[in-house]
Amino acid sequence: MNMILVGANNFTTLMLKSKKFMHYALPKFCILQNLYTSIAQPETKTIARNVNTQIHNLSLQGKLEEALSFAYTNPSLSLQDYAFLFHACAQKKYLQQGMALHNYILEKHPTIQNDLFITNNLLNMYCKCGQLDYARYVFDQMPRRNFVSWTVLVSGYAQFGLIRECFALFSGMLAWFRPNEFAFASVLSACEECDIKYGLQVHAVACKMSLDFNVYVANALITMYSKCSGGFGRCCDQTSDDAWALFKSMEYRNLISWNSMISGFQFRGLGDKAIGLFAHMYCNGIGFNSATLLGVFSSLNQCSSTLDDINNTYLRNCTQLHCLTIKSGLISEVEVATALVKSYANLGGHISDCYRLFRDTSGQHDIVSWTAIISVFAERDPEQAFLLFCQLHRENFVLDRYTFSIALKACAYFVTEKNAMAVHSQVIKQGFREDTVVSNALIHAYGRSGSLALSKQAFDEMRCHDLVSWNSMLKSYAMHGRAKDALELFKQMDVRPDSATFVALLAACSHAGLVDEGVKIFNSMTEIHGISPQLDHFACMVDLYGRAGKIFEAEELIREIPMKPDSVIWSSLLGSCRKHGKADLAKLAADKFKELDPKNSLAYIQMSNIYSSGGSFIEAGLMRKEMRDSKVRKRPGLSWVEVGKQVHEFTSGCQHHPQRAAILTRLETLIGQLKEMGYAPEISSPLHDIELEHIEDQLFHHSEKMALVFAIMNEASLTSGGNVIKIMKNIRICVDCHNFMKLASKLFQKEIVVRDSNRFHHFKYTACSCNDYW
Repeated sequence: MNMILVGANNFTTLMLKSKKFMHYALPKFCILQNLYTSIAQPETKTIARNVNTQIHNLSLQGKLEEALSFAYTNPSLSLQDYAFLFHACAQKKYLQQGMALHNYILEKHPTIQNDLFITNNLLNMYCKCGQLDYARYVFDQMPRRNFVSWTVLVSGYAQFGLIRECFALFSGMLAWFRPNEFAFASVLSACEECDIKYGLQVHAVACKMSLDFNVYVANALITMYSKCSGGFGRCCDQTSDDAWALFKSMEYRNLISWNSMISGFQFRGLGDKAIGLFAHMYCNGIGFNSATLLGVFSSLNQCSSTLDDINNTYLRNCTQLHCLTIKSGLISEVEVATALVKSYANLGGHISDCYRLFRDTSGQHDIVSWTAIISVFAERDPEQAFLLFCQLHRENFVLDRYTFSIALKACAYFVTEKNAMAVHSQVIKQGFREDTVVSNALIHAYGRSGSLALSKQAFDEMRCHDLVSWNSMLKSYAMHGRAKDALELFKQMDVRPDSATFVALLAACSHAGLVDEGVKIFNSMTEIHGISPQLDHFACMVDLYGRAGKIFEAEELIREIPMKPDSVIWSSLLGSCRKHGKADLAKLAADKFKELDPKNSLAYIQMSNIYSSGGSFIEAGLMRKEMRDSKVRKRPGLSWVEVGKQVHEFTSGCQHHPQRAAILTRLETLIGQLKEMGYAPEISSPLHDIELEHIEDQLFHHSEKMALVFAIMNEASLTSGGNVIKIMKNIRICVDCHNFMKLASKLFQKEIVVRDSNRFHHFKYTACSCNDYW
């Protein structure tokens, strides 16, 4: 560290004494040598007071540039006035202006370092502007220092995460001065980013000086114990208990104490305790502010993601908090209204209520609130999210990386990549082309909207890749059935993989039937990478075994899972049992699935299909009756295709489309053409014991066939020059439609891309990218 400080001091000394530096640092309106000789000395103290008052007024009005210009032309300023200007530069983060003023005073008052008051303000200015090397140089040059000097630099190091320097300086301070509560609070804030042992040492010093129960120090200790990582023989739960014990032992608590404890519970994942503490706080008449509510809203969101809120308890809590925000007037604060919108969305509130709250907020919307409401719509209503993004763009807000990434997230749900390309053009225009967060969002958006080539291009154009970049590209390969490309990319990773990396790899292997490779990857998680498999990984392995017909291995793996299997695992096993005709095991999987997700129709439909395939039509009918009696409704199959600038939705039978008659006529012709090419309706898995012609009629009218016919009828309005037809479907594509699309791709000499609920199917010349393995 000494070498670093010496280097910094030498650099700063050279810079401060350099004439070139002085001319660079000073504003254009002030060249020191010429100006200094032309300044007349004030004749009276009255004139000096008027000048000082004018400078103070300009600074307080936010006109700091004018105040500085006025200071250079009025040499009657005292050192205290210069200190005031340094303080103003620190508040505004005006580094260059502050440095210019520093040079000016060095010329006029060479012994400036002898004045403790102005030097402390100068020190504070460099710290607030993040120039810690300059600040340390000023500190080292001071002939005398007081506890303010030490505290300012300690705080600067803490604020900018220079933990070692912060502790070294605090230790040095103990030899000269007794630190006050602000010095302790600063050094404890640095402890939040490191091992608990440093915080324990500072706590011990505070106890020795009887400052541990000072409210400022105690508040900092609560935050430190809440956020410090485990270590020094202590686990995270112990540090959380220490924070709570300290909070309870405080004789006097201010609002920051309560906020710190609520935030601490939330940080540790103890959202229920945070909500309970706020309830106690409110019932006892203790006031709260926006920071309190932000902590409670975050806790509510946390609870919703970890627990099943069957009775809408947390949603009711959110409504109660909404009432409090209105009653207290805090709803007018943008950050509170934004947090409320997020909570309603996360807790299952209706999306229209979220938008109404956003629209009715009396406070001025900022980029954060806009990004929040776009995020709410991104998954539930991507089209509306994109329209909001366009509105935001028209209102001339300065967009940031998070706004672009959320807009691209919405674009991932569209049928084609057209919307993602439109956002991409704005990304380039506004200078975010090399931003990692935005580039990662582009990889995801292009991959999910059907363009693997553009996804790969976005990945290749990045200068450096973080973990999210690699994972996003691996997921794109997995969704498009490019397992070998995914495995090859994994070998090139130059960052440590995480849990999501292996979910993508295992999914890729599952879609391609690479059982041996998948097993090796699964085993390597613990053996090589030290990552414990979670439910997502086990679900992928069950799917991998099941698709390959290894039902026994899938069943054995489920028995060995160290946690309770979830609905995804049982649905994977159920689908495999249907594919390979294992009715008995399918019944077990269906029963387990219904226990975990009673309102989902999947188990009923799959079992009905299995019974029907085996000719057990009575059991199939009973399963349908049980579904009706349980008031479970089947999710309708829907397909979408984009023609021109409009997305068209199709149901089975095309019941509500205005061009239904023309579509059915063209479909009948197409079926005849495909039958001549060898197409035969897949009738081996009927749902009911009905006549053959009725079965065929149902198959012919599936929604994806309707979407394809409509696209062919409007070939001139398709994107990509009509060479590619992209269809999106909300459920798994059936065997008959899969065969239909393969032949249609040859007939029309086009690539047909169908994105179903599991993956992408690229049909070309009677072949599919999945190799009929899906």
